[in-house]
Amino acid sequence: MNALMAASGPLVGVLLGFGFGFVLERAGFGSGCKLTAQFRLTDWSVFKVMFTAIVFAAVGIYLLELAGWVEAASIYVPAPYLWAVAAGGALIGAGFAVGGYCPGTSAVGVMTGRIDALVFFGGILIGTFAFASLFPWLDPLTTAGELTKGDRLPEALGVPEWLVLAVLVAAAVGVFFLGGWFERRARQRGAA
Repeated sequence: MNALMAASGPLVGVLLGFGFGFVLERAGFGSGCKLTAQFRLTDWSVFKVMFTAIVFAAVGIYLLELAGWVEAASIYVPAPYLWAVAAGGALIGAGFAVGGYCPGTSAVGVMTGRIDALVFFGGILIGTFAFASLFPWLDPLTTAGELTKGDRLPEALGVPEWLVLAVLVAAAVGVFFLGGWFERRARQRGAA
């Protein structure tokens, strides 16, 4: 049985990837226009979907752990390097704002024939090869600012897990209200 599961792993990954891409496209996230609207604060659907996914996964893992079905300590969490995360986040955020795509949505856009997504995806490939060739000089940055206090946010902050989850849920509710307010305001300006 383990051999069957190991052999089917890549196939399951490919099927899940196609399913994820299909859902992204159906939601309109394969369009750079939809994604840049997030940065113009006129369409918060991208942020709402991603934040919901994060909160759902965090709360789901917590509940599965409480039920005894999952051992959270056995889930691999890579060591966080704060400077690398900050630099990478700033770069991908800038690319997202300028190009209207992240790596996943650009792949979806390429598969649906969008030329702008193809150009952006080409930029991702060029950037990847440039990073790989410059890696010996960039390596110190990729491991700068290692957070050694704990692998997970509750451990790093020294607070109970339920408190972190409660703050996440409250933040998600706040984002939905704030996003809705910005979206209504953008529609009113568009109608005027």
